[in-house]
Amino acid sequence: MNTKGIRLYGENDIRLEEFQLPPITEDEILMKVVSDSLCASTYKAVKQGPRHKRVPPDVDKNPVIIGHEMCGIILEVGENLKNQWQPGQKVVIQPALKLETGYDPGYSYPYIGGNTQYAVVPKIVLDRGCLLPYAAEGYYNGSLAEALACILRGFKGLYHTDYTTYERFDGAKKGGKLAILGGAGPMGIGAVEIACGYTDLSQVVVTDINAQRLAYAASKCTAANAKKRGVDLRYVNTSQMEDVTQALLDISQGGFDDVFVMVPVPGLFSLAEAICREDGCINFFAGPTDHHMMGALNLYRIHYDGIHVVGTAGSIPEDMTDVIRLMEEGRINAGVMVSHIMGLNAVEQTLYAMDTPNGAKKVCYNDLDLPLIALEDLPELGKTNALYQTLAELVAKNDGSWSAEAEAYLLEHGKKL
Repeated sequence: MNTKGIRLYGENDIRLEEFQLPPITEDEILMKVVSDSLCASTYKAVKQGPRHKRVPPDVDKNPVIIGHEMCGIILEVGENLKNQWQPGQKVVIQPALKLETGYDPGYSYPYIGGNTQYAVVPKIVLDRGCLLPYAAEGYYNGSLAEALACILRGFKGLYHTDYTTYERFDGAKKGGKLAILGGAGPMGIGAVEIACGYTDLSQVVVTDINAQRLAYAASKCTAANAKKRGVDLRYVNTSQMEDVTQALLDISQGGFDDVFVMVPVPGLFSLAEAICREDGCINFFAGPTDHHMMGALNLYRIHYDGIHVVGTAGSIPEDMTDVIRLMEEGRINAGVMVSHIMGLNAVEQTLYAMDTPNGAKKVCYNDLDLPLIALEDLPELGKTNALYQTLAELVAKNDGSWSAEAEAYLLEHGKKL
């Protein structure tokens, strides 16, 4: 079968090509990849090429398909798998295989990745339990399940201790207060959605230094909706504050039980410790590219106040299963993370532009010929384009967020690649 996809050949060398997939074996599955959400991790792989730990050294001779936040539908099932999987079944891929090689779908394989129309799901993905059934609405939700699963793993990685018994409790502190520092980006928005839909928190405070990004985040995950769930949600611009630490201590009435650091900035790491209550837990969630980045902590507080630090990266199939369940139950809405939509032909330009971040998550529909479009631009574009006009109406109907209804209309009426 022929497919069109984006393949990586080396540093800053990705190409939209048409190429042939081999027939599946008795232990493989043929998947139609409907959607993929672009991730900063893909950008790092494109920038580094074979220097990236997940990219094979011979990628110049054996290119790999990029993209790892994929959702689609099974087309064909190998003979040995027919009692487990059926054609027509919606599925998502958990890309973190946890192999010694470090190789994963979207970075390392020639026939599976998110930025292709069709993919061969290899035996190793199935053996690792990383092909997951998906029954929630909208393919975009499935594409965002991986990002949300990474965030959920971050919450699961938090822990607290009863120092009278030294019994340890995993997760965000029940009834506690959470700060998300540098949290107005796509993963920060996802963290707010998880915090309000999964955890039992009393307060969530999101900080950033960009007023526009904060306003965008606040319009997607609103304080009013959080209040309905019993959460005091606040967005705070710290750019003009003389004493950020004291301001956050005042807002939290003495400090936070848990803190996420969403941007790899040493100063935010130090701030996280300064605003923690006793037994506070910090998740340094941001992944720095500098292998020797240093950050300062008050070691007195580490010892006497029990401040502790974790760092989580990626997720496991259990986390994606939990996220899918939360989606199916309507407890989290991945649509709040979507700022742009596009077709496969727009991936190259969009990836190369990621050195200047804008918006939140960008969802690619692999069968479509569609430029990168911001949802907020749809009303203006709709003045001269009937497709965009209808999409603008459907997005407005969903409080400005992408929806399964809007996606279905786009897939039916959008121009094919």
